[in-house]
Amino acid sequence: MHRLLAPDLEWWFHGPPSHRHHLIPHLTATTTSSKPVLVPDLIVGFGSVTIAEGFDETNLVWWVHAWTTTADGVITEIREYVNTSVTVTRLGFHSSDDVVASAMCTSVWQSKLCDESVPGLILAI
Repeated sequence: MHRLLAPDLEWWFHGPPSHRHHLIPHLTATTTSSKPVLVPDLIVGFGSVTIAEGFDETNLVWWVHAWTTTADGVITEIREYVNTSVTVTRLGFHSSDDVVASAMCTSVWQSKLCDESVPGLILAI
């Protein structure tokens, strides 16, 4: 597993502190827990970004994991969201006569498993 993780892996977490490090111990083989491995209900990809979403019935939490890989498959960034609704947007720019370049933000994916009670975040790719 260590060959798949960049030595300078960037990791972000958003969610209740009690669920911090929900995924990282499994990736780094540092867990001593007998907790079941997280099984995603949905996996989608957008270029170098892959997103997995699931529900952990044992801990009663929704989770979304997003990771970025290099062309040779090394994971360089992991974002871990627990009990958080995630919307993925693609940022782009277009030219117009009035403005040299104006930003566009297009939603390309949104969490499906969580309900309205959880806070939301936008992940730009």
